[in-house]
Amino acid sequence: MFKEYADYDATGLAALVAGRQVTPDELLQAALARAEAVNPKLNAIITPMTDIARARAAQPLTGPFAGVPFLVKDFFQEYAGVPCYYGCAALKRAGHTPREHAEIVRRWLDAGLVIFGRTNTPEFAAKGITEPEAFGPSRNPWHPDHSTGGSSGGSAAAVAAAIVPMAGANDGGGSIRIPAAYCGLFGLKPGRGRTPWGPRLGESIHGAAMNHVLTRSVRDSAALLDASHGPEDISWCRIEPPQRPYREELQRDPLPLRIGFSTRSPIGTEVHPQAVTAVENAARLLQSLGHRVEPAEPKLDGAQLAQDFLNVWFAHLAASVAEVRALTGCGGSAFELDTRAMAAIGRALRADRYVGACLRWNDYLRALARFQQDYDLYLTPTVAAPAPRIGEVATPRWQQAVLKLVLALRAAPLLAAAGVVEQMAHDNLKWAPFTQLANLTGVPAMSVPLHWVRCCAADTPRPAASNARPGTVGSEPVGAKGPQAADDGGQDYLLPLGVQFVGRHGGEGLLLQLAAQIERAQPWAQRRPPL
Repeated sequence: MFKEYADYDATGLAALVAGRQVTPDELLQAALARAEAVNPKLNAIITPMTDIARARAAQPLTGPFAGVPFLVKDFFQEYAGVPCYYGCAALKRAGHTPREHAEIVRRWLDAGLVIFGRTNTPEFAAKGITEPEAFGPSRNPWHPDHSTGGSSGGSAAAVAAAIVPMAGANDGGGSIRIPAAYCGLFGLKPGRGRTPWGPRLGESIHGAAMNHVLTRSVRDSAALLDASHGPEDISWCRIEPPQRPYREELQRDPLPLRIGFSTRSPIGTEVHPQAVTAVENAARLLQSLGHRVEPAEPKLDGAQLAQDFLNVWFAHLAASVAEVRALTGCGGSAFELDTRAMAAIGRALRADRYVGACLRWNDYLRALARFQQDYDLYLTPTVAAPAPRIGEVATPRWQQAVLKLVLALRAAPLLAAAGVVEQMAHDNLKWAPFTQLANLTGVPAMSVPLHWVRCCAADTPRPAASNARPGTVGSEPVGAKGPQAADDGGQDYLLPLGVQFVGRHGGEGLLLQLAAQIERAQPWAQRRPPL
């Protein structure tokens, strides 16, 4: 077995295979051994594909990542003949099994990856946490009492715990960047049209959602984007290809950039002091690298953007629920209560309100474009606070009782008319109010792991600054050696906290170039969870 497996990123492992210093089978055995050791604690992998992976590892493999172990997310990353559940108990009971690969999976296989499992996700990837009732919560390798974020939470846990150096993910409202921020990883959301969604869909959520990966290194993200980007036959959007391979962008520092930053929540909610500190420290680092950094933000209605995001999201969720009911014959009670409530609001949404929400996406794009006339990039916290505890973001029991009553009375239209969507935007997006802008405008964005927070086991950070007791959290520079996490609650521990950069259309190359410069200046690869 390859004992140094966890010390390499995917690019490094591929080089070892190419140089015949290690075989794909040896790498797979190392990945399976690591999964066996830590997955029971983390619940990252929900569907093993061991036999398929062993058969593939024994074959001649080609591509830039030939022989490297890999995991795919259990949501729109179908593998032919392997059950795919979308975090949904109804699909799990039905044993839903796709007959063909998703296009993104086919491209990953063409790159030589050895896929050996599917990772945990919330039901229909509809939450920023990964705690599905069908499979149970994924747990953060930095401390198992905390969330991995979502919806690519299982993939994030697997990468952070060194089961794999990178794993499949997708992002419709922050689902790559949020888990990256909580788990100390690099997470790039490509721009609209950059990666495929087929063969069933030409795009997802009007182009707001994109496929890519969570990684430990920037070069892995760049190289796999080189291998997976580009249109397919049914693509709605055919974006101009990059001028040069993304991997080549990493070889040179970007020219001095103009970067505007903000730590203000666009929906007016509290931002934890450590999230503010993370951005301020990042701004100072960028200035030391020769970039011009100053306070600035796009002039737009963030509260309206949040409502428009949720209205469109709920409508698409309603369609997903209807599709699964038709496919499986299940009743409405087969879904989680939160899913049923969100889908009911989506069904009750009038067509004119839905269209109005979609049309306002153009307003947000114009506001961002005006901002980008003066600034190359927009810097914010990725999330508003360190990772919440498992169960902390769950719907309160009194709200559950109200939702059950409303659903029983079929009164969802009253919820929509009573401003419930506005309240849900406030309550649910307060944890991550910064990420949806890039999805609705279709621009690329990334989360970079630049900050760690020291937490007291007895009193961990909360999303509102006023809820954090003095002395319980403190910033931790990336290069510092921190305390070990303790499952017994008796020691302090560290939690990662990422920062977000929002780019221009077609700007994945610049984002990756800057990320590589930051990675060289303030490396994070040596930071490992004490698992």
